[in-house]
Amino acid sequence: MSSSKGSVLVVGAGPGIGRSVARRFAAAGHPVGVIARSPSTIDALLGDLPDTAAGARADVADDSALRSAVAGLVDRLGVPELVVYNAGVIRTDTVGDLDVRTLLDTYAVNVAGAVVTAATLLPRMRAQRGGRFLLTAGMPQPLPELTSLSLGKAGLRTLAELLDSGHLDHGVRCATVTVCGPVAPNTRYDPDLIAETYEQMHRRSDTEWVTDVRFGDPADAAG
Repeated sequence: MSSSKGSVLVVGAGPGIGRSVARRFAAAGHPVGVIARSPSTIDALLGDLPDTAAGARADVADDSALRSAVAGLVDRLGVPELVVYNAGVIRTDTVGDLDVRTLLDTYAVNVAGAVVTAATLLPRMRAQRGGRFLLTAGMPQPLPELTSLSLGKAGLRTLAELLDSGHLDHGVRCATVTVCGPVAPNTRYDPDLIAETYEQMHRRSDTEWVTDVRFGDPADAAG
């Protein structure tokens, strides 16, 4: 597909931040690809996007399915200039609630899927000498009642630093967007407002780059 603007890929797209990010970049003229687990979610997202958009189904915890979905969208839309990893499992749990299987299942979505996405796309982005890889984070401070999510978002911030230091010489920059409060329409954390931060990070120069940018007040995370 030819376009005057590079493509944008949203992995773990849903009705909140993922939808708003996809719509914002599509409105700016970027071909947009979305990956979601549910066919109905993909259909709803594509219904909001121009005909240049494309979708693929994958559970981000399924390594082979995720790699296949990413490769298919790259074939259709080209190597993305922006990747947004937006998948996450939000559940109430404490250290005492978690067994190994549950923790691994949540970590597979919250962190491992991001690792697989990066491993699949960053070599291609390096080859085209540029791009941005953004990870949707939260939990600016860990909360005992959200243990698995706290561990996952801390892992994403570490991953962003590792990826950024490993790829900055090739024009690819990586960062987390840490959302400090509960996402909901018509609030301070309206997903359309949050999506502006992704657009700002997409435009941010290397000299101004940071590996974590925060949207909102960290005190809201405990609210």
